[in-house]
Amino acid sequence: MYEINGERYFIVDGHIHFWDAGPENRNRFGEGFIKCFYDYHQNLGPEEYLWSLEKFAQYSEDDLLHDMFEVGHVDHAIFQPTYLTDFFPGGFNTTEQDAAVAEKHPGRFTVNGAFDPRDGEAGIAALEALHDRYHLKGVKLYTAEWKGESRGWRLDTPEAARYLEKCQELGIRNIHLHKGPTIWPLDRDAFDVKDVDHAATDFPELNFIVEHLGLPRLEDFCWIATQEPNVYGGLAVAIAFMHTRPRYFAQVIGELLYWIGEDRIIFGSDYAIWQPKWLVEKFVDFQIPEDMQSELGVLTTDMKKKILGLNAAKLYDLKVPAEAAAVAAGPGSAAIGSEPVSPA
Repeated sequence: MYEINGERYFIVDGHIHFWDAGPENRNRFGEGFIKCFYDYHQNLGPEEYLWSLEKFAQYSEDDLLHDMFEVGHVDHAIFQPTYLTDFFPGGFNTTEQDAAVAEKHPGRFTVNGAFDPRDGEAGIAALEALHDRYHLKGVKLYTAEWKGESRGWRLDTPEAARYLEKCQELGIRNIHLHKGPTIWPLDRDAFDVKDVDHAATDFPELNFIVEHLGLPRLEDFCWIATQEPNVYGGLAVAIAFMHTRPRYFAQVIGELLYWIGEDRIIFGSDYAIWQPKWLVEKFVDFQIPEDMQSELGVLTTDMKKKILGLNAAKLYDLKVPAEAAAVAAGPGSAAIGSEPVSPA
């Protein structure tokens, strides 16, 4: 748990990976993909946290554990799988790869699954089997993923609805969606956030966590999320701009607080693109500049506690120590996060 200035922060990293992008597990598209990731790593992170491309492509389990729990202030981390088997024949970051690590370290990780509606009925059976084996509470969806001649899919189709119905039936409540900056060679339009609106309306019992906030489509995301109470914003990628573009990040976080509020924003490091240590420390210290506060407001300690861990803890029913709880606004309100809360 991160402690500073007498405050304790329960940290849930809501977006991490344990990928394999080594030379033997990538084709030319996979090579371009991991190099695009590496550009983000190099250009948005502090110099002292940069790795070589070789390590970045295939880091070790020891690296992961060290960066998360030994120095990274993280109390619990959520694996978000990304299969990408058209680029990485053995899988880029699969549920199975993640689970092999999680099983050795009970209580440290939540392992999410994935589905692709282009897999039809066979995919439904595979999702059921994945849930039976790993007791899934969430899935990560990559609508821009290539599959044969197909270069993406949409969430607002009957095929996708069939899978969302199955998630609801199985009790898989948290639907994480990769909707963010284009990654080569994937297509920009396949990351569009507009299909979230339809699905969130049709499945109010599910939580739709839009990873990367749909950037650069932040305005579209905010207009959708403000009318869909089951839509959340995942800060992975956006939060890294604290280092290189702090005023831009101030604008992003200020817009989120205005449109959807502090209870629906989720911290994620996107490890191993960035390491949680510097992100957590910078975010706790971060404040919206004074000349922007009249329009965007300020970040309070309680807001930061919710964003860094308490909001994700509610979605995933994680127990939070009482000393790390945030205090709800308003007279007579109880502490938030001191006990597990069932998913919405």
